[in-house]
Amino acid sequence: MKEAEINGKTLLIEGFKNVNIKNIDSFLKLAKENTEGCHLQFFDSTLIAGFDHLYFAAVNAVKAFDEGYGISKDLAVEVLLYASGQHQISKAIELLGIKQDSRQIAVLIIADTRQKAFNALKKVAQLLQGEQCEKVVELTDQKIRKIRRAFDIKDPEIEATLRNSEKDALTSLLIERAALLATEA
Repeated sequence: MKEAEINGKTLLIEGFKNVNIKNIDSFLKLAKENTEGCHLQFFDSTLIAGFDHLYFAAVNAVKAFDEGYGISKDLAVEVLLYASGQHQISKAIELLGIKQDSRQIAVLIIADTRQKAFNALKKVAQLLQGEQCEKVVELTDQKIRKIRRAFDIKDPEIEATLRNSEKDALTSLLIERAALLATEA
């Protein structure tokens, strides 16, 4: 699990593996009801390029809300939009949202207090009935090709951003796309 603070709010990001959600809508409703006062977003972690990918999406979303230029009316949805680099909620859900066959999930929680965030994570863990596993959020060599295809990232973009590794370049490009989304709002 990773923890950070954004504008006085607590951010938690955790991964889960071996998840089997039978009904997505029922699960999301139950999760929201059991974590009142927290903003929750669930991602199919196979397209998440590490902690920084989600952290900077959350930073941009919180800033958009605090400054009144958010695309969505819900902070958790705003995070999804920034993480996906999409303006349309349906496209963002299609790209990064959890699906019936999602077995590895990243959970992002934003709460006013650290205690609320950890309580929410505990309840989400009980509902998911999977194994907590931070590694499913990390960017692996196996994820690179899938992420590049899903986000339509071409070789010239990687080469122009390449400083240390392809992983670093890919993460930087996704963060940059999120930042650009903020300027287009």
